[in-house]
Amino acid sequence: MAGVYISYPFCAQKCTYCNFASGVFARELEPRYLAALGREIERHEWDWQPATVYLGGGTPSLIEVDALRDLLAAIPGRPWSEATIEAAPGTLTPERIAAWRESGLNRVSLGVQSFVQREIARTGRKHSAEIVEREVAILRERGIDNINIDLIAGLSGQTASSWCESLDGIERLGPPHVSVYMFEIDEDSRLGHEVLLNGRRYGAPEIPPEDMTAELYEMAVARLASLGIRRYEVSNFARPGWESKHNLKYWKLEPYVGFGADAHSFNGQRRWWNVETAAEYVERESPQVDSAAANLDEEKFFVGLRLSEGIRPSPDEWRRYRLPISQFLSDGLLERQGDTLRLTDRGVLLSNEVFQEFLAT
Repeated sequence: MAGVYISYPFCAQKCTYCNFASGVFARELEPRYLAALGREIERHEWDWQPATVYLGGGTPSLIEVDALRDLLAAIPGRPWSEATIEAAPGTLTPERIAAWRESGLNRVSLGVQSFVQREIARTGRKHSAEIVEREVAILRERGIDNINIDLIAGLSGQTASSWCESLDGIERLGPPHVSVYMFEIDEDSRLGHEVLLNGRRYGAPEIPPEDMTAELYEMAVARLASLGIRRYEVSNFARPGWESKHNLKYWKLEPYVGFGADAHSFNGQRRWWNVETAAEYVERESPQVDSAAANLDEEKFFVGLRLSEGIRPSPDEWRRYRLPISQFLSDGLLERQGDTLRLTDRGVLLSNEVFQEFLAT
């Protein structure tokens, strides 16, 4: 069954590490955006029942509960097997969480990033470890146990010792799902742009080198495994049975439809996408800007190899990709077990290089 993604690009502040099409916008834009979002959802021809729903951003936990209730009411299939909302710590209240439950939401993804106050402050986030712990407790009191916590390895000033503090926070809270992202330097985030300019804002001079960031990631893999939270995708870890059902659709090339600015959709054969910015989204009668046939052979390797279970290439794919597969097997970046091909632990750290080779073949 297909999934639904809803994009809400509004934030209370723009985090320094963020390279998404989200941010702080004029106050009057938000109600116009929500109205346009509602119209796009209502116009959609529902010839299928969604199995999962995911509200991402941005900070969709900021949506007023009445507006959120109206958006979700227009989506068929409730109760969904999984319905996630991304949330910034410090935006959760017992009343808001109760309204989420009533609207059909049953999973919350918390953008914690770090449990160390100095690191949190440099990202532009306003929360503290104490706020996170209090809000996780409220979620559970209100009946939401399916909780994900995001962490970032490679933040400014991060050390092995401070990273252990964040992993200690995971152990204390015991979420069933954790996402660990390695900070990548690129010009689309304020912090990445500052690093590339050799600037000093946002703690740019104290960004750990790439090899240290990789070591922090490997520390997380080992520590989380000791807690029974095992990697099932390059950046995602879960206790058995708590994997993200919605995100698995992306990695297994299952269909989904996206609504809102910069939202993408896939029907199993074609991909299409909306305009990138919220300002342009509200001005257009139809937000879709382009579409393209999916290259399923390439995408099977590009997204499927992200999963720890690996992929099962067809005989034709084994022949087509014989050279890069042989090279990566020899280099210890891929491993083969019967008809299954998967990344090794070292291959995970160099996964972008592996994926690029298949895209270029």
